[in-house]
Amino acid sequence: MGARRVYFVCGTDTGVGKTCVSVALLCAAAACGKQTLGLKPLASGGLWQDGVLVNEDALQLMQASTVKLPYAQVNPLCLPLAVAPHIAAAHAGRTLSLPPLLGRVRGALATPADLVLIEGAGGWRVPLNEQSGLCLSALPQALACPVIMVVGLRLGCLNHALLTASAIAADGLSLVGWIGSTLDPAMQALEENIAALHRLLSAPCMGILPWALPPHAGALAIERLLG
Repeated sequence: MGARRVYFVCGTDTGVGKTCVSVALLCAAAACGKQTLGLKPLASGGLWQDGVLVNEDALQLMQASTVKLPYAQVNPLCLPLAVAPHIAAAHAGRTLSLPPLLGRVRGALATPADLVLIEGAGGWRVPLNEQSGLCLSALPQALACPVIMVVGLRLGCLNHALLTASAIAADGLSLVGWIGSTLDPAMQALEENIAALHRLLSAPCMGILPWALPPHAGALAIERLLG
């Protein structure tokens, strides 16, 4: 096993395909003979299975990972309501803070793997605690974790991508690459928007996921992630 690589996967918004991209990257790395692990520390929106609240994104990451961990390690915090985490937590009678979440992630990271992807929730500045001003971006900051950005390709994607990239840089983290996720196959000037992202973002493009393609399909440049 080579040197371990750990990345945080963020999106330019919610529902832009972070899980689809993460699964594709995990599968591509596994095809290269790498041991892989996907984590979803915080999830809003769950369903009950055998008395346990689980999140569909976390289950997909577990299925795509070659390293198998119990659900509670992959997704230590699952909130029932599919809304912003701090609102979902309030509805569940909970208050979110960084130390417990960070501790659970560090515990999972003790498991050997060549490639670990930590999938975020929502966008980069999604709040965890409105009173303290804490955002989920504090988690990759605490881990000093380089970032992969998933750009949802739809109207407004240029603004969302540039703002997210600026926020990542302002937080002192490295954006190692971005991946386009086609959300609207009928988007006007799709190719022109993709070309603009290539010009405007300093990080390299690792690939574009077409509309309605299975997560394991599509060519993604993973060499940079695996070293």
